[in-house]
Amino acid sequence: MKRLLLAAAVSLLTATSAMAQTVYLVRHAEKADASADPVLSEAGQARAAALSAALAEAHPGYIFTSPLQRTRLTAEPTATFHSAAIEPVGFDGGSAGHVAAIAERVRALPDDAVVLVVGHSNTIPLIARALGFAEAADMPECEYDRMTMLHLAGDETHSQVTRYGAPTTCE
Repeated sequence: MKRLLLAAAVSLLTATSAMAQTVYLVRHAEKADASADPVLSEAGQARAAALSAALAEAHPGYIFTSPLQRTRLTAEPTATFHSAAIEPVGFDGGSAGHVAAIAERVRALPDDAVVLVVGHSNTIPLIARALGFAEAADMPECEYDRMTMLHLAGDETHSQVTRYGAPTTCE
């Protein structure tokens, strides 16, 4: 009887962890210049490739970006590798509207969805907070290597912050 209960408990735990959304949040890679809608620099292209490599085993099926090309260009290697479409989310309602729209789209996905969100230094921490990671740190303009992974299971959010690609330093 104890073995049956143990097996049921293990099955329940396995099913519960499989029902959590996994959301990866990153800022766009390094820009080529300071224009309004720049492409990626060589370092940025290398970071976009590093993002794809970092998520090779994650299998994101949903990718959200802002409408600016630096976010899309950061996401493209990952989208190509996983045959996933990139969905740009506009800035209707400003940054707050963008953050709310991303959070709404993520929450509407299946419970076992794996999502990549590529945004900006001023939106990624806000999106993390909107998805339940209240302690998400602000992101300085010089930081490009932070990857925040969230596991969303019902009302619970578990987070892990890692780094990918070449380290960035803020002076």
